[in-house]
Amino acid sequence: MEEDIDTRKINNSFLRDHSYATEADIISTVEFNHTGELLATGDKGGRVVIFQREQESKNQPHRRGEYNVYSTFQSHEPEFDYLKSLEIEEKINKIRWLPQQNAAYFLLSTNDKTVKLWKVSERDKRPEGYNLKDEDGRLRDPSTITTLRVPVLRPMDLMVEATPRRVFANAHTYHINSISVNSDYETYMSADDLRINLWNFEITNQSFNIVDIKPANMEELTEVITAAEFHPHHCNTFVYSSSKGTIRLCDMRASALCDRHSKFFEEPEDPSNRSFFSEIISSISDVKFSHSGRFIMTRDYLTVKVWDLNMENRPIETYQVHDYLRSKLCSLYENDCIFDKFECVWNGSDSVIMTGSYNNFFRMFDRNTKRDVTLEASRENSKPRAILKPRKVCVGGKRRKDEISVDSLDFSKKILHTAWHPSENIIAVAATNNLYIFQDKVN
Repeated sequence: MEEDIDTRKINNSFLRDHSYATEADIISTVEFNHTGELLATGDKGGRVVIFQREQESKNQPHRRGEYNVYSTFQSHEPEFDYLKSLEIEEKINKIRWLPQQNAAYFLLSTNDKTVKLWKVSERDKRPEGYNLKDEDGRLRDPSTITTLRVPVLRPMDLMVEATPRRVFANAHTYHINSISVNSDYETYMSADDLRINLWNFEITNQSFNIVDIKPANMEELTEVITAAEFHPHHCNTFVYSSSKGTIRLCDMRASALCDRHSKFFEEPEDPSNRSFFSEIISSISDVKFSHSGRFIMTRDYLTVKVWDLNMENRPIETYQVHDYLRSKLCSLYENDCIFDKFECVWNGSDSVIMTGSYNNFFRMFDRNTKRDVTLEASRENSKPRAILKPRKVCVGGKRRKDEISVDSLDFSKKILHTAWHPSENIIAVAATNNLYIFQDKVN
């Protein structure tokens, strides 16, 4: 990856037809499972689409890595809160996979209020020869049964079934923005704007409130929780970020209610950069532990920062995602783009980080070589096996042939959600209602 960060190859791209695209088709989350064999997407229509990786064949070795639709199911439906006269959207905010323990797969999906645990399993046999039912499934008259039959399993076409195993509801007053599975695989947490709850997978009617930042008087509210995640190895540790650009590390061994943090990460603001928009652009939209558990990555509006858990006063690395937008903040505020919530992801070895931008651009930063690249996910360059060319944005002065002017960027095309295969250089990029899957160039 290090020597070839600026040339990537499309392995497959899943494209929905634009002519039929609706608001419900807009992808709202993307997540690989722990092996990378499955990739799940959620959309604004409450649907979950799971893609499965093709197995390698001797005849077509290059097809290894292509992802095809494995299962599609409706995870959430629109609801109405009659007490508050509010519509609850069906939009899937987050998907998190559980490690595979048997032949079935399990995943958590959430909308604004309700988390669901889904079981996805395969069935290629069906039972036949019931005693009390006929072949059409109708009950038989017991008086007509004169012989006892032993039911048998007959082969059938493969069916992939998604069934809800648990529904975790009625625990959040505000909109859920994060869910995170604990490393003990017995518990998970769900976070909304003001509270974080801890759940046991077996108990749906009770959760423990572990963070509550709601003030007694809501007029004194100064910040909200924007994202939260468990440590990948220590089941007692988690972090959450705020709209003030701060990160708090909490230890559940210290107390049942983690209102007092163990560590507090904040970068002092440069007074020379202070502006009307400073508070808005410093709000953290995503926080992710590295796979090693040593680092935390945060994304705010203009930058990605990497923090060392042992150093709280400033980040060890800061990457400018689209600094050329600093002069455009006024118009971005007027069209509400300044409130967009971009996500960020690590590669499997924590050496490269990726995040999205506008104009269907996404950025990659190599932490070792300090090289970075801007790539574009679009229909024009989505021919299979085509190599992605690096893109450059021109801020002012003379524009070169291969550069794009900052004034001609399309702010309606944005990449908010990305995912990276846990062990290989395969990435998934959600561009509005299209999902693109790219993989490293193979010679």
